[in-house]
Order: sequence, then structure tokens, then C-alpha cells
Amino acid sequence: MWRYTVRRILQMIPVLIGTTFIIYAMVFALPGDPIQALAGSKPLPQSVINALHERYNLDDPLVVQYAKYMANAFQGDFGETFYGQSVTSALESRWPVTLKLALVAWVFELVAGVTLGVWAGLRRGKFTDRVILGGTTLIIAVPTFVVAYSAQLLLGVKWDIFPVAGTQEGWVSYILPGIVLGSFSLAFVARLVRTSIAENLRADYMRTARAKGLPKHRVVVRHLLRNSLIPVVTYLGVDLGSLMSGALVVEAVFNMPGIGQGIFQAVQTKQGTLVVGVTTILVLIYLFANLIVDLLYGVLDPRIRYE
Repeated sequence: MWRYTVRRILQMIPVLIGTTFIIYAMVFALPGDPIQALAGSKPLPQSVINALHERYNLDDPLVVQYAKYMANAFQGDFGETFYGQSVTSALESRWPVTLKLALVAWVFELVAGVTLGVWAGLRRGKFTDRVILGGTTLIIAVPTFVVAYSAQLLLGVKWDIFPVAGTQEGWVSYILPGIVLGSFSLAFVARLVRTSIAENLRADYMRTARAKGLPKHRVVVRHLLRNSLIPVVTYLGVDLGSLMSGALVVEAVFNMPGIGQGIFQAVQTKQGTLVVGVTTILVLIYLFANLIVDLLYGVLDPRIRYE
């Protein structure tokens, strides 16, 4: 298991370098001078432009800029905005909001998605299965902003069950936007679990377990679920990063000052350093989530770590 873990960590290094370089190159390849954009329509003195270009290494070749950025990033310094504020401090108040929102959405899709998927898989072809398949298809088909505004109107305004916007109510403020954010992933998780359950029910090891006279709950929990959850673990691990980076619409509808809102404002003001800093941290979250998934693979199926 130790060699398996080290091998997976070493494989993360070229992925980290490749993805961050692509992101860095795409952000700083945008047309226009970001320093000039700070002043809007008013021209800046050339001496000020030259000084800021030198401070932020904007005159260096792209590879040199990237190398300097990564050297600082490995030391925990993700740069500073063109207003002189460090990226870390600029995001200090936004990270907890997005993290809480993503965790609520992730727990919701995990619990509800796996439950519905198992329920549908064990009743394949019956009325319950058709209802769950139809409901998940409907969720996938409806755009995010439609679901968000509808949930806000019904559950927040008319029925007054959850707060409408903001984060003033603590964790309660994250329940409704978390359900909206996690509902689309819930549909995929439920359908994935349902398909995996239905396939594994016909496997030889399931017939053997039932032939031994094992109790039904033990056959389902110890044999069926353990093998059926391997593809689901992959999706859930990767989706945690997706929830954090894809919360822009939900944060906008529910007026939550999170990372998505910060990235949108940074793109508008051409704050490339802030955009790169946020995306670099999100890449690290993706890689860490994938590492956890790989390790869980080795736990769920010991054959994987010996390949």
C-alpha cells in the first residue's frame, strides 16, 4: 500500500505542472494591458506602467513568469493583485463560504444519491425505479438558474422555510443553495449507483453469497455495495472540486460572497494573478481528491493496489 501511495503522489507532479501552466498561459494571453485596465479610460504615466510591469514580471517571457509564479506558489505565496493585496488575503473571507456550500451539496448528493440509487437498483424495472429515473432525468434537463430561482421563490419567499439570500443565518443559510448545487450531481450519482447495483446483482459472487444462505442485508452491504460503490467513489471524489469551482450561478442567485463571485469579479477587472491563484488552489483540491479516491480504490478492491 505504501508503494502504491507514493506512486500516485509522484504521478500528481506532472499533472500539477501541466494544468497550472495551461491556466497561466490562457489567463495572461488575454488581449489588453491589465495595468492600463486599472485606470479605465484615464491614461497612466509611462513611468507608473513600467514600474508595475517590473513589479509583476509582466515584461518577462511567459515561461519565466510561470517559473517565478510556481517558485513562490510552492512556498505558499500565490502572488498579489494589482491593487497590492495578496491573493491569500483577498480570498480569506471567500473560501469558507464556498467550502461550506460545497460540503453541504456534497453530503446531500452522497446520502440522497446513494440511497435513491440503491433503492432503484434493487427494484429495477418496477414503479419505484421508473419514478427515480424520471425524476433524475428531469433534474438534469432543467438549467441550474431555473432550479435555483424556483427553490428560492417557493422554499424561501412563499413558504419561508429557508433563508432567501446571504450567509447571516449560519449553516442554515447553506442548506437551500447546497441542495440546489448538489441536485444535479445527485441525479448522476443515483443513476450511476442504480446501474452498478443492477449489473452486480447478476454477478457470480452474488449468486454464491445467496447460495451460502447469508442474510439478505449482509449480502447487500458486504458484497453488493462494496463492489458497486467503486465507480461512485470516483465520481464523488472528483465532484467535490467541481462543486467548489462551479458554484458561480448558485452564489450569484443566493447572493453568497464565495469564490465563484470572486472569480467573476477578477475576470471583469483583468486580475489575472487572482484568477490563476484561485484556479491553482482548485487544481490542488482536485489532485488531493483524486489521491483520496485512488487510496479508497485500494481499500475497496485490494487487487488494484497490486497491479
